[in-house]
Amino acid sequence: MSDETRCVRFFGGPLDGRVQELGDAEPVPGAVIRHIHLHGGPKIETRYELGLTERGWEYRLAATQHEPEPEPDGLR
Repeated sequence: MSDETRCVRFFGGPLDGRVQELGDAEPVPGAVIRHIHLHGGPKIETRYELGLTERGWEYRLAATQHEPEPEPDGLR
């Protein structure tokens, strides 16, 4: 397997254009990763879904899921 097939390119969101190695684990199409940007303001979470195209592996910006943050005491 060539080095190029072990890399993944990001499309959309803050990681657009980034290329990184997939690592040792076997890639699974449909797997979703989260990128969390922490800064002085609110936390920004972006989700990317892994897919295999004729050009190779790609992480595409996934639809945002609005999940309520749990309250500090564990109640919603």
